Amino acid sequence: MLTCIQWPETPTPALAEAISDNLKRWFQINKRDLPWRGADPYGVWVSEIMLQQTQVIVVIDYYNRFMKRFPNIESLAQADITDVLRIWSGLGYYSRARCLHQTARAVVELYGGSFPSDKKSVLSLPGIGRYTAGAVLSIAFNRPEALVDANVTRVLSRVFGVQGDPKSSDNISAIWSLAESLVPKSEPGNYNQALMELGALVCLPSDPKCGMCPIKQYCFAGNTSNPVQFPELVERKNVVHVSHSAAIIHGGDNSYWLIRRPESGLWGGLWEFPRVVCNPGETPMEGAERAAYEVLGWKVDAEQRVALVKHTVTHYQIALHGVIVSPRMRKPWSIPQGITARCVPLSEMEKYPCAAPQTKLRKALEHRFYNHHQQTTLPLEPLYLEEAK
Repeated sequence: MLTCIQWPETPTPALAEAISDNLKRWFQINKRDLPWRGADPYGVWVSEIMLQQTQVIVVIDYYNRFMKRFPNIESLAQADITDVLRIWSGLGYYSRARCLHQTARAVVELYGGSFPSDKKSVLSLPGIGRYTAGAVLSIAFNRPEALVDANVTRVLSRVFGVQGDPKSSDNISAIWSLAESLVPKSEPGNYNQALMELGALVCLPSDPKCGMCPIKQYCFAGNTSNPVQFPELVERKNVVHVSHSAAIIHGGDNSYWLIRRPESGLWGGLWEFPRVVCNPGETPMEGAERAAYEVLGWKVDAEQRVALVKHTVTHYQIALHGVIVSPRMRKPWSIPQGITARCVPLSEMEKYPCAAPQTKLRKALEHRFYNHHQQTTLPLEPLYLEEAK
């Protein structure tokens, strides 16, 4: 009878087959109905890029909108990057969108628009690493390639009792070695999806539902009194709180100035109201005046705080203050060399891709404008916009 083992003992072919068969049977009954199930290689690839560091529930709507706008790899390759970023806006980690665009162009140029099916070619494409290659090749092409993401790491760490920090180089190698030894030649795509689905629905980080697990009998951690002892996670970094101020500069006719960020760095290539990180002791109003001067060279007076947006990026929590300012000069205004800036009507700002916190500032501005023109009795106090969880 097959029993659970602990790493570094390696699974026998019989154990690997039993785990695979149980997972695939469970998956057929319990898998979620997701829009990328059964997609072609293009759809699988897009979904896997979107799902990196992003929850499934968040990705679904973005995936559907993206596929409607870019139904095939040729349409994505031919698109302007601004349009791609606009559809992606709010999903975060925008380098993923730029890599999608670059890869689509490379696939059209090098492979005539057909996504390659060999590992070497797939790994040579921009933004595609070991995990994404394994996902696309196994799910879309039925190739017996392994994949490892956070869910797979947790599941395999528990099944085989892998000790130590899962992010250490030794443990990363151990988990990949286990994943490669387990992936079956028959239905590898369904097996890999089942492994990830198990981590998402059953083998949860803090409250695993071991009684519902189809492979509990083979699981080292599941047969101990404390299954959450695996993986041995290190303590998270403390959250760092940072304040930003954005200058909302009126340009006439209900238009406001936006600037385009450099391609590299945080929120690269996206549009925003001129913004700075507040200095210690600097008020949001002072920060907004400095933002207009440092970014555009314009001297302004801060008038009213419109919104406070809280947004988390890795271990940083950003408090973004949006402040209406008025320039101390008359039109026409000069734009410094190297800066891309436009005065955009509020009604057309949706066409300019912005990061999530800047989009919330725009919505606060719309709220203020609407209330003013409807002569509402509601006070025009700053909106507090908490980051969506």
